[in-house]
Amino acid sequence: MNGRQKVVLVTLAVLLVAFFALAVGVGSGERGRADEPPGVVERLGRLAGGSGTVDPATVRADCDRSGDVLSFLGDCELRVADPGGLKTVVLRSPRAFEVTAPAPRDADLTVHAEVEPGDGTTAVARIAVDRAATVLLSCPGGAGCTVTVAAD
Repeated sequence: MNGRQKVVLVTLAVLLVAFFALAVGVGSGERGRADEPPGVVERLGRLAGGSGTVDPATVRADCDRSGDVLSFLGDCELRVADPGGLKTVVLRSPRAFEVTAPAPRDADLTVHAEVEPGDGTTAVARIAVDRAATVLLSCPGGAGCTVTVAAD
């Protein structure tokens, strides 16, 4: 290895360490919120055209349904038709609810989330699906829930 190659290698090593230190130092130490993606992620999603949302009419449920509003006590099973690509099922409720759903792609993983209203507004769950899927909704504390399958 000649002198020029050593200088380039040392410079790359220093840059790598500096980028790592910057990445660790920039973190805020707070937990993220799925319903509030970082601005960079949101801008990249818009740039890529976004994944779109699942049409509420393609979602079936085993609980009472009036239009796009689901009413249930305990649990409700949603069956999402194959969206033909990566899409998002958007669920909104005035109170807390729980969601259990399979992860998209080839991941052998089931995701469980407790969704609560933010700042006294609406609880929003966004579930990524890329094939036909079954999503389980639950009401904490055995109370009744009203959840809307939203178009956005």
